[in-house]
Amino acid sequence: MGDFFQNVSRYPRYLITFTLGIFFFLFKSVQPLFRTPLTAIATLGLLVSSLVFLTLTLRAMLGLASV
Repeated sequence: MGDFFQNVSRYPRYLITFTLGIFFFLFKSVQPLFRTPLTAIATLGLLVSSLVFLTLTLRAMLGLASV
């Protein structure tokens, strides 16, 4: 029974490592776009507009606010 709990206790560590790996990969792949001002503004605009679109879509789907 002790082996079972030891095995289950590894899953949160795996989840944290997996999530941090995804964020590290995304940050490293987007980092070159922030070297020039034009691509930095375009990248920030794309990120902000994507976040706004996702927020408005989820609010409309869940009926949290009238759009």
